[in-house]
Amino acid sequence: MGAVMGTFSSLQTKQRRPSKDIAWWFYQYQRDKIEDELEMTMVCHRPEGLEQLEAQTNFTKRELQVLYRGFKNECPSGVVNEETFKQIYAQFFPHGDASMYAHYLFHAFDTTQTGSVKFEDFVTALSILLRGTVHEKLRWTFNLYDINKDGYINKEEMMDIVKAIYDMMGKYTYPVLKEDTPRQHVDIFFQKMDKNKDGIVTLDEFLESCQEDDNIMRSLQLFQNVM
Repeated sequence: MGAVMGTFSSLQTKQRRPSKDIAWWFYQYQRDKIEDELEMTMVCHRPEGLEQLEAQTNFTKRELQVLYRGFKNECPSGVVNEETFKQIYAQFFPHGDASMYAHYLFHAFDTTQTGSVKFEDFVTALSILLRGTVHEKLRWTFNLYDINKDGYINKEEMMDIVKAIYDMMGKYTYPVLKEDTPRQHVDIFFQKMDKNKDGIVTLDEFLESCQEDDNIMRSLQLFQNVM
């Protein structure tokens, strides 16, 4: 009798195990599926409709399609983080160190401060820099120089950006630049822009100074050229 009960118990165990295995497998499958979906949500990004981007930028739908193909080729996930952005940007300036300027530029593109730049962020900024009005370009440039995003530019911030640009251009610039050239340029620009001499440059001061001084405007062209 004991042997029979043992066999029956064993059969019951064997009969329960397949259903248990199926339930466990289904649970694992669903969990993995959810994790994959969450990962795709976080990593992959599809841009807004091209019609909407066309309305928001100065690009045609065809131009947006070309830009998106290029962006997707460099960033298959649909977003780019700072490290990848630096690697891409460094390819255009092999004779200099573009890392710091790329850092500042990345954070100017990353308007929501999420740590990643989507195609919409990229193409919106590009539209301003390439086809925006003078006022739009200057406002965007002000935001780049305002590193800590407090609404002002101080001398240290301006120095950081200008030095980063010179570092990026490298030692092969012509004519060869002296060590203190960035500091000299910043001293001149800041003196002209800080109209009330309070040690900071407001957006209004920046816009006014740039538009009334051809030398400053020409110097700011350097920024657009390195884009």
